Amino acid sequence: MRIAPEILDTADDVGREAAAEIADAIAEAAAHGRTFVLGCPSGRSPIATYAHLAALVAERDLDLSRVVVALMDEYVEEAEGGFRAIDPDLPHSCVGFGRREILGLLNAAATPEHRIPEENLWYPDAAAPAGQYDRALAEAGGIDVFLLASGASDGHVALNPVGAGADTVTRVVPLGEDTRRDNLGTFPTLRSLDEAPRFGVTVGIATIRELSRRALMVVTGEHKRETVQRLAAADAYEPDWPATVLSECSDARFLVDRSAAGLLQTTR
Repeated sequence: MRIAPEILDTADDVGREAAAEIADAIAEAAAHGRTFVLGCPSGRSPIATYAHLAALVAERDLDLSRVVVALMDEYVEEAEGGFRAIDPDLPHSCVGFGRREILGLLNAAATPEHRIPEENLWYPDAAAPAGQYDRALAEAGGIDVFLLASGASDGHVALNPVGAGADTVTRVVPLGEDTRRDNLGTFPTLRSLDEAPRFGVTVGIATIRELSRRALMVVTGEHKRETVQRLAAADAYEPDWPATVLSECSDARFLVDRSAAGLLQTTR
């Protein structure tokens, strides 16, 4: 099913709109004493969303004590007998990002009794059997809101490479060269393609499609124009542009800024 993009003026407006929906959903879950699972990407795209969500946490005194932050992925390196996660203190670590830019930011805005417990930062483990993370998420009731972002050059979502099957679950994958080049722009500390990670552990396409109750795709910036065009035209999942899984997600919204929407004919 095609998901019509909602075009907002700026990237900050996109972040504000996404944060407001997440905050409302957290408040509803807290009112009913329910665990709330928030699926979270790292990188540049969601930064404004997390900043606005932190502001709403402080403004509305939101109770985050039952919130689980479920990260989408982590970079890994080859080790004897398999793979291991990179050092979380590295600037490009997704787990490090989650600790600093999500838990750290939100908990700084929350009152002490309303903070997210440290153990509620979840992330996939490269050493675990394929699909184990999916089972844990399913046992938690699924992902209440999955915040999504798309790669600019190859449409990757999480670390799912071009060609990822519609039935894929959480597993270790080799990273495509386009994804690795995107990382050079996201993480200036990676000075060359040789330094960019070659592998990652990532949620799968089926993980996103089947376990998310609600999906919010945020796409901003002129460099994401092709992404917006591809996603707006997708009727179903297209393996050559993995972010098109959005078209098969339940209760999906597609938030873009005018800069990213430049190739579309329609305006708002």
